[in-house]
Amino acid sequence: MEDDCGVAARGAGSCAKKPFQFTRSLTYSHHHHHGHRPAAAPAKQWRRPRAGLVVVLYTTSLRGVRRTFADCSAVRAILRGFRVAVDERDVSMDAAFRRELQALLAARGRAFALPQLFIGGRLVGGADEVRQLNETGQLRRLLDGAAGQDPAFVCDACGGVRFVPCAGCGGSRKVYDEEEDRVHRCSECNENGLISNLP
Repeated sequence: MEDDCGVAARGAGSCAKKPFQFTRSLTYSHHHHHGHRPAAAPAKQWRRPRAGLVVVLYTTSLRGVRRTFADCSAVRAILRGFRVAVDERDVSMDAAFRRELQALLAARGRAFALPQLFIGGRLVGGADEVRQLNETGQLRRLLDGAAGQDPAFVCDACGGVRFVPCAGCGGSRKVYDEEEDRVHRCSECNENGLISNLP
């Protein structure tokens, strides 16, 4: 089963090749809206999700904007407390994650902002929404049915960052073609010379 974030449900802690396929390519853009944050949804709008749901969290590991980084860390810590498997997508590690989130938010009439939490393919919202739902106890109900995972678990292959340096180019993003006697852009890795370590 696949959620609308493009990820098939999988076991906690699995590590393999690629996380998902993108069906369209969008222009890269960087928009942070710190002054305006959408209000949390009223309690009556939240219902218990279906079992087997996937939890997807879009974050950034860059510290350029302190408030954004702090919000990402706060939401990550809240989810860790529930001991559920979280498919975390760091937009600073791969621009494809940013394009994917932009498309998901645009389809819902929302501006780009981080972090963003999706549970079972449904947009929960950013840090303010997650904090409020956690305080009222509703977040626990929304996460009922999510795969469990030990919060101390760290993938041996990627160290928990879900990406590893490209073996083909060593992370340089360049490969030498002996037949043409020229250097080409590596087609296996992303803009940072990394490849995903998840299915």
